[in-house]
Amino acid sequence: MHQPYTRAGFIGLGVMGEPICRNLARKSGLPVLGCDTDPAPLARLAVDGVQASNAADIMRGCDVVFLSLPSGEVVEQLARTEDGLLALARPGQLIVDLSTSPAQTARDLAADFAAKGAHFIDAPVARTRAAAEAGTLSVMVGGDAGLFERVRPLIATFASEITLCGPVGSGQVVKILNNMVLFETVVALSEARAIARRSGVDPQVLLETFTRGSADSFALRNHGVKAILPGDFPERAFPVDYARKDLRYALALAEQTGVSASGAQNVDRWFEAAIAEGFGNRYFPVVSRVIDPDSGATGKIPNRPA
Repeated sequence: MHQPYTRAGFIGLGVMGEPICRNLARKSGLPVLGCDTDPAPLARLAVDGVQASNAADIMRGCDVVFLSLPSGEVVEQLARTEDGLLALARPGQLIVDLSTSPAQTARDLAADFAAKGAHFIDAPVARTRAAAEAGTLSVMVGGDAGLFERVRPLIATFASEITLCGPVGSGQVVKILNNMVLFETVVALSEARAIARRSGVDPQVLLETFTRGSADSFALRNHGVKAILPGDFPERAFPVDYARKDLRYALALAEQTGVSASGAQNVDRWFEAAIAEGFGNRYFPVVSRVIDPDSGATGKIPNRPA
């Protein structure tokens, strides 16, 4: 297939952005310019041919630009600041936001980029850092079908599942609700673990048996078995602070649509409690230790607050 783009830019090389950018550079056949406030990932990506740059030069020199940023608020700030993405946007240029942002932010930015003759689509990513490294992410796209087909080969360098969910903003709606369901499932697993342990049943027996029954799920196998059971809640994974940001986007959508999302509200209370205990920077299944604090299995959490 003819590649309609000649040079790619990548802004935001954090936990997910760095491996995504690496796959893009290795597999796309395009020169890639990278930008981040931390020089460390840029130094690592240099081996793969990624050239260190800045946001302004990326906007001036790249016809497709990927964003992988911590929040919609950061995306909007980068876009709307003086000499930001909008100010430098050029006709025909495509901005692909891989971040998780409010759907309305995506729609507003798409309209403002369109006024400059440029295009903006939302393409938030799901799954783990390991999936980002393996190039097997799931990407949920909101945007024009024609643009989607043009950029799909580039997204395929880091994703094995790519879904066009509808017009701009639809990808964000699906991603936000995906995370809402994931968080609720992790809380349910944490509650089940606590009940089983206090009832004299080995939590490992419980969760491993779940994998062979109707309670089986991605969340069980990846968050329950691999994190909750061993008590492995590292930093630089998807932390409670970030998870709560995504959950708040889901709660806002629920309010806007008149849905009483009581399950999501319950998760928010547990996230708030985890942050209060000093676990905000820990992998979000750490809520299991807040739900069952006397389990005696603090796992790999050093310096637990007194």
